[in-house]
Amino acid sequence: MAALKEMTVVTSGKLRTPAYELLDAETNLLAWKEGGRTPAELFDSWLAQADALYSIGNIKINEELLAKAPKLKVIAQASVGYDNIDVAACHARGIKVGNTPHVLAPAVADLAYGLIIDSARKIARGWQHVATGKWGERKGLGFGVDLAGKTLGIVGMGDIGSKVVKRALASDMRVIYHNRHRRVDDAALGAEYATFDELLKTADFILVTVPLTQETQGMFGSAQFAAMKDGVRFINIARGKIVDTEALYEALASKKVAYAALDVTDPEPLPGTHKLLTLDNVTVTPHIATSTVETRDAMAKLAAENILAALSGKPMPAEVKG
Repeated sequence: MAALKEMTVVTSGKLRTPAYELLDAETNLLAWKEGGRTPAELFDSWLAQADALYSIGNIKINEELLAKAPKLKVIAQASVGYDNIDVAACHARGIKVGNTPHVLAPAVADLAYGLIIDSARKIARGWQHVATGKWGERKGLGFGVDLAGKTLGIVGMGDIGSKVVKRALASDMRVIYHNRHRRVDDAALGAEYATFDELLKTADFILVTVPLTQETQGMFGSAQFAAMKDGVRFINIARGKIVDTEALYEALASKKVAYAALDVTDPEPLPGTHKLLTLDNVTVTPHIATSTVETRDAMAKLAAENILAALSGKPMPAEVKG
């Protein structure tokens, strides 16, 4: 196997310092150092030389791109999600794919819990109430609801969901969850398994944490919102396309869903003129669940380590198998 310094690593955008330093020291790194994507013509010339591709999640990795990179051995993306990558096409070419699970779970769980609280207590709306002078005019904001005694339903009980459980239990909530497979550590986790239909009918708050797949795209539509309790709070920190935006809008407009708090949307980014933003019972944040210095550095470092391991013929710390 060729020495690592003879291996060319290409980036789709600017790297965070921990990843840049690690890859620059060990490989022949071709890295874009400005904001945004690497310019297309330059990127294509780099792909022709690439043994490895470091994706910051800002490109589609499909047959068209792979055809431009005949030497490619590994792709590492600094995210847990990889719905922008045609994994089957990569594996068919013998290209390994890596992502960055686990290291981002605490930060995402923090934001999820924050959005749960916001959906109950209208924190973001409260700020707008003050900033627009309504408080000074002694106009009411309206009451929120307590978390204590309410049931939180988590759809997708992985690393993130299990960390949200701890935060919800601290607020004296009951937690139920739905997965494709029931976990064996229910009792230790402090959550109860429910079928999807049971969760929809029972939960006062519903948190979506499932990955975007062919099976989960459009998972929440008109029928699912209709099956929920009146006045449910709906929180999505997974992917926007898991939810039918039109159906969510109708459920919010009718007050079937009392409040929605979203870190992801469809479309994304959400235009400022989108009708969802005309409603007074929704909070939208701009996909910031992993946006902490510590978490983004840890993700960047893990993505770099995935590349170095694969190029060295060693097991990757976080490889996407299927």
